[in-house]
Amino acid sequence: MLRRMQFVSKTQRHYFNYAAVILSGFLIALLIGTCLLMLPVSTVHVGGLPLLPALFTATSALCVTGLTIVDTATYWTDFGKVVILLLIQVGGFGVMSFAAVLAQAVIRRESHGAKLASAAERRSVTGRLGVLLRRVLGTSLLIEFLTAIPLTIRFLSLGYSLPRALWHGVFHAVSAFNNAGFALYSDNMSSFVGDWGVCLPIMVAIIFGGLGFPVLFQLRTSLFKPYRWSLHTRMMIAGTGGLLIFSSLLVTAFEWHNPKTLGKLPTLDAILAGIFQAVQTRTTGFNSIDIGQMHESTLFAMDTFMFIGAGPAGTAGGIKITTMFALLAIVAAVIRGRNQAVLFGKSISSEVVHQAVAVVVLAFILVVSSTISIMFLTPFTLSQTLFEVFSAFGTVGLSTGITPLLNNPSQLILIALMIIGRLGPITVATALAFAPSASKISFPTERPIIG
Repeated sequence: MLRRMQFVSKTQRHYFNYAAVILSGFLIALLIGTCLLMLPVSTVHVGGLPLLPALFTATSALCVTGLTIVDTATYWTDFGKVVILLLIQVGGFGVMSFAAVLAQAVIRRESHGAKLASAAERRSVTGRLGVLLRRVLGTSLLIEFLTAIPLTIRFLSLGYSLPRALWHGVFHAVSAFNNAGFALYSDNMSSFVGDWGVCLPIMVAIIFGGLGFPVLFQLRTSLFKPYRWSLHTRMMIAGTGGLLIFSSLLVTAFEWHNPKTLGKLPTLDAILAGIFQAVQTRTTGFNSIDIGQMHESTLFAMDTFMFIGAGPAGTAGGIKITTMFALLAIVAAVIRGRNQAVLFGKSISSEVVHQAVAVVVLAFILVVSSTISIMFLTPFTLSQTLFEVFSAFGTVGLSTGITPLLNNPSQLILIALMIIGRLGPITVATALAFAPSASKISFPTERPIIG
């Protein structure tokens, strides 16, 4: 038993060393990206960019968010846009690697807790992680390449030159898969509101990026064998499909008669725009209609979707679909008077339940405190402020248009939210997974009145 515990502890240290390297690289990339964006060669304005706008843009790109305080299309030179693209790619790969490494650490811990280390488990941890990171990078580049092809073809058909079509295709493919939401147009994607050739590849890439690599890896070998899917994969497939359908119906229905959004569009274009915007809501900051002109009921619904986000070990933010599923399972168990939370015929351990509750409560406290702070510092309404806060925390990037108008302290709050929202849930969940076992001290039990 002691030898097994020592082996597990040593294995965990290997994983956390890798995670520390990735996290350090993330912070170094933020510093380098900020400095590069401050260079005169990065912007069309003489003299370079001040620190805060450069830091905000670099953070948004590296955290694959998409919130901006300057117009990406007109403010940056080609060099500046390349820097943003590289930050998106580095940020997406870095966060996915960070999450994948920590997820593997948790899985190894649980497997070792259930059985003695086998010969296979004694293989080099470094070798396993090297293979894992190569698979993450290879899968990312493959999906981005497959997304860039139809986008480039479509841009060529619209009259773009080959270099311009290729550049726009690659940029938006990387931005879509990494759920960043940066676009090379001043109106974001509004010019393509009814264009299936542009919107469809972007939506597919966003969904794949939001599923997370554990799901993508399993689907690669068991796509048509759902009976082999893990509980995590089943939760992600069901949750992603359900939320996409529900959010599409909700956004389309709420905005159908709004003359400033969907109401002014032909029927097919309105349906596409509603679906496209619903896909963006949980993960990405692209918009084909004016978010600032949406009904408040739609904005509040979108707040919920942004808070949930997509999948762990992927490119999306939020508390994650699996966390939402765990909470719903807890509620269902309480209503039915059961001691165990059950999903798809599998019981969820109490550790996972505690992690889910902790992540949601901490996220809720962060969102509420940030909203109150920004409302104190600015004249904007609750609906507007809450939307920006959820967008930053969920690393979504959608905006009602007030982000460039916020004062410096409020923009610093959004910067902190983007970083915490990108790395915080991963770190908290993993820290809780590796928390020391329960104390041997037992306290008297007493039941307070709830509700």
